[in-house]
Amino acid sequence: MSIVIDQDECIGCESCVEICPEVFEMDDDGEKAIVINADSTADCVDEAIETCPNEAISK
Repeated sequence: MSIVIDQDECIGCESCVEICPEVFEMDDDGEKAIVINADSTADCVDEAIETCPNEAISK
């Protein structure tokens, strides 16, 4: 499994970072979320996917 964020769809709301900080963080500019652990199997990944308002996260 590889977790991916569509950077064109990400609005930088930080919900995925708040829900699953071991997998997501904000980029250096603080504008978009990035994946820091693409192979994670953490339960919070599914919650982050469901919470994303723009459906920008997939696996």
